[in-house]
Amino acid sequence: MYGKIQIRGIVELKTGMHIGGSEAFAAIGAVDSPVIRDIQTGKPMLPGSSVKGKIRTLLAKELNEEITQPDCDHERILRVFGSSKKGDIRPSRILVSDMFLANGEELKSMGIQTYTEVKFENSISRTTGVANPRQIERTVRGSKFDLDIIYEVTNKETENEIIEDFELIAEGLKLLEYDYLGGSGSRGYGKVSFNNLNAKAVVGNINTELVNKCESVLQEVFNKGE
Repeated sequence: MYGKIQIRGIVELKTGMHIGGSEAFAAIGAVDSPVIRDIQTGKPMLPGSSVKGKIRTLLAKELNEEITQPDCDHERILRVFGSSKKGDIRPSRILVSDMFLANGEELKSMGIQTYTEVKFENSISRTTGVANPRQIERTVRGSKFDLDIIYEVTNKETENEIIEDFELIAEGLKLLEYDYLGGSGSRGYGKVSFNNLNAKAVVGNINTELVNKCESVLQEVFNKGE
């Protein structure tokens, strides 16, 4: 059985988020630390690598018995996220796409025109008392991005393994809701929520009942305590 299961949903920013873009060729007086943007639209974007990497890091904190290199992560993490370890190379079972702003018109209807804000911050030297002001650009809270994750099914996995993998993915997304994306999370940046999660087979002849179980796993994790 070969195929692909797509996980779709919405990533919503609950607080301003900063994932940095290029600062090359910045004009005098420009923002010190701009956000990454889609080159075609100029709107802020959410890199799939940021989401995937943060989920893996959080799962490693939860499942690993000690701090280790990624290639020595817990077996369940290696199975889903892969490994480049010599002699034990494993491809990742998931592909996390870059995400683009999905509710620009909704934000405009709220009077928001630029999709980002500039937050002024100061770091103050404890020895001299001298302030070092800086300007941090953030994607505004309320911004929504389309989550798109592809899980690859091959002939190697059992149905139980696939369900376990979806449990791991769901757990990683839930951990991320209680953490942050991007920089300065300890100062309140980057809190997100995941909504309207669903799963469907998009390639191959995958058992409908199995896909329904995968979707139930996602929904059960995010409905706990509600």
